[in-house]
Amino acid sequence: MDRTVKVTRSLTTKLETREADDQSLVIEGYFAVFNRETELWQGAFEEIASEAFERTLSNDIRALANHETMFVLGRNKAGTLELKTDSHGLWGRVKINPDDSDAMNLYARVKRGDVDQCSFGFNILREETDWRDDGTVKWTIREIDLHEVSVVTFPAYADTGVQARKDEVAQHRDRQMQQRKHQLKGRLIK
Repeated sequence: MDRTVKVTRSLTTKLETREADDQSLVIEGYFAVFNRETELWQGAFEEIASEAFERTLSNDIRALANHETMFVLGRNKAGTLELKTDSHGLWGRVKINPDDSDAMNLYARVKRGDVDQCSFGFNILREETDWRDDGTVKWTIREIDLHEVSVVTFPAYADTGVQARKDEVAQHRDRQMQQRKHQLKGRLIK
């Protein structure tokens, strides 16, 4: 898979709203879950390892709405986005700007339960591929370069990331077929 392509992964989760101790409004929840196998398409699986975010949380990361760069909800460098990992996954808290009507509207939608899902945008730096004997494949993402987390209306895997995965599977199967043909030719020549 091309490591320069930014991909997104989504999670159906329970985002919550609340008033923080300092009276600020926050949206919080898990943006990624560790060690959960997700089926990208039939026979193709992906999982995020617990160490995947270890080196990236000091990046300049934004919290967005629906991956829209014009709709910034928070930023870790500004202290309005807090991200940390625990044994479950990547947890985040976004402080909502009360002077931003778009952010307040999104807060109200999350509070009502109309919007309760999230996603994150990243580059894969290191992963393992397990080509299983049953014909399925599983990628375990070991290291991520995180760019953003998003509160989303419709979580979905980005086409570019999934297409790159599909291309990798097609190339692997083609190589396997070529190996089998070569082995059969070798047996026939003997």
